[in-house]
Amino acid sequence: MKMMPKKQTQQHLKRVPIRMCVVCREKDEKRQLMRLVRTPDGIQVDTGGKMNGRGAYICEKIDCWERILRTDILSRALKMKLTNQDRERLQRAMP
Repeated sequence: MKMMPKKQTQQHLKRVPIRMCVVCREKDEKRQLMRLVRTPDGIQVDTGGKMNGRGAYICEKIDCWERILRTDILSRALKMKLTNQDRERLQRAMP
């Protein structure tokens, strides 16, 4: 009986990145969360997940989105002050 090398018999599973919502602190796959990025022009929604800059993740729950608009949770996570323009941009991006 011929033995198969270990590499051929094991199936390799791809690692799925896990991120946490800055509001409700629930963990989920990176692709299931929305990434918000601090840029020189203010906060931007990073749909591709590859933008440069400090980022924070938020889930698609309406409660979480409403909470980042009325509190300073996102300001602390991104280490910046939210402007009225940032809040308007976030409101337009709400799911």
